[in-house]
Amino acid sequence: MSYSLVTGNAGFIGSHVTKHLLKLGHNIIGLDNLQGGFIDNVPDGVDFIQGSFTDKNLVKDLFNKYNFNYVYHLGAYAAEGLSHFIRYFNYTNNLLGSINLINESIRHDIKCFVYTSSMSVYGSNPTPFREDMTPRPEDPYAISKYAVEADIRAAHEMFGMNYIIFRPHNVYGENQNTSDRFRNVIAIFMRQIMEGKPLTVFGNGEQVRAFSYIDDTAPYIANSVNIPSAYNQIINIGADVPITINQLAKLVGEAFEVEPEIIHLPTRFEVFQAYSDHTKAHNIFSIKEKVPIEVGLKNMAKWVQKVGIREQKLFKNIEIMKNLPQSWAKIIKE
Repeated sequence: MSYSLVTGNAGFIGSHVTKHLLKLGHNIIGLDNLQGGFIDNVPDGVDFIQGSFTDKNLVKDLFNKYNFNYVYHLGAYAAEGLSHFIRYFNYTNNLLGSINLINESIRHDIKCFVYTSSMSVYGSNPTPFREDMTPRPEDPYAISKYAVEADIRAAHEMFGMNYIIFRPHNVYGENQNTSDRFRNVIAIFMRQIMEGKPLTVFGNGEQVRAFSYIDDTAPYIANSVNIPSAYNQIINIGADVPITINQLAKLVGEAFEVEPEIIHLPTRFEVFQAYSDHTKAHNIFSIKEKVPIEVGLKNMAKWVQKVGIREQKLFKNIEIMKNLPQSWAKIIKE
């Protein structure tokens, strides 16, 4: 029997990709350390292993035990802004851990390595971001993602390891972690509404993003190994319509049928405009329609109201306090 390995399958995107893989007939070995994921996110039918891909011996044992055809590497600690202050943690998890998977994939001649990188690798390139642009990552998280991309391409050139690299962006939807106070702005807004608190916006709120509903990303990532034209490609995937954070706050309030109070915090270091061109994805996957943000937000809001707010897992592994945003420093001291 052959298997597919999915890292981060108890997390947000990973759980949805796993669900679609099961529908496609894959036998799934799921690997997650539950640092940002939840066991109840794992779909039925998955052989789940709690552990980390940073554990070289564990990864080696899994590849020796199972006949993996495909590796879907979705596990990461995705915190762009926070990554400046957790550099060692960031590179250990997002870069060195990925190398464990790449090494074993080469040794065992897998059919394809599917990797979720990030739109953040583009940095402050002109928008919309296109795959033919030279990346200019500006934070350690983006640097680690781009470094893994480069290593995957090197593995292809040297050893013939096939790959598909996706660059998703600002993905939201059911199963997203609403307990993380450092990342995922939509989840943060929804938690704040559920707790009766004001929505907190960094700076003037005119930062521009395009927010991608999970159903506009996960199915294509799962099925990509069945699309020959996707092999050995880098592909932007996600929403096409950019909006400001101020507009987003208003839409999240509408999804809950409330008029939220908004508090503006001091500006933090971040790219001001970030959204992608998806012409390549549309052509490869024949994408015709996408979920409007109003619909996606209502779907997620219904889920959040049903399951409630997740118990908060406090992340206190901050390595550098200098220049840490005051609101984050306050969280750490709580």
